[in-house]
Amino acid sequence: MATTPQKRRKEMKRLEKQREKAERRAQRKIANRRQKELLADGTIPAGDEASITSVAAPSESAPQN
Repeated sequence: MATTPQKRRKEMKRLEKQREKAERRAQRKIANRRQKELLADGTIPAGDEASITSVAAPSESAPQN
């Protein structure tokens, strides 16, 4: 059964969105690990947790096609 170009584009867009979501999830996981390690080491006071996540979060300024 042949796939129409529209269905193909829709599937490609879905796969791209899935990859981006997995990448964001991985970045968040890394940031959370880093934050826990820093807090466990005692190098950063507990009140500075928000500044760690804001620095470690991926930027949304990357151009999207």
